[in-house]
Amino acid sequence: MSYAISGALQRAVYQHLIADVSVSGLIGGAVYDAVPTGPVAGTYVVLGEEEARDRSSKSGAGAEHRVLISVVSDAEGFETAKAVAGAVSDALADADLTLDRGHLVCLQFSRARARRVRSGQTRRIDLTFRAIVEDD
Repeated sequence: MSYAISGALQRAVYQHLIADVSVSGLIGGAVYDAVPTGPVAGTYVVLGEEEARDRSSKSGAGAEHRVLISVVSDAEGFETAKAVAGAVSDALADADLTLDRGHLVCLQFSRARARRVRSGQTRRIDLTFRAIVEDD
């Protein structure tokens, strides 16, 4: 297994979401690797936790990454958050991302969880994607 591709995968996902017309049309450039300090108003996307497992083969090192991407919104109801989550899902499902190390074999939507947080004032949708990467 090689976890060395993790940074390249994260950079590619971030760049892809920033450049996606549908995502940016809904939230502008509000895609973060780390949420800015202090209160953040509106709706934004944040790259989150990741879990990786070995998927090496005789041909080389590889890994399966479970990547969490969250949509957070202070809009009433879930409609806004779900629209952004749908755009993120559409942008990433089967996306052909170019990594600066290794290569992406596949990227697929795995699951989602929508919930209220912060005493019900904020909506959060956690999207999990499954990425298979191989080191060149």
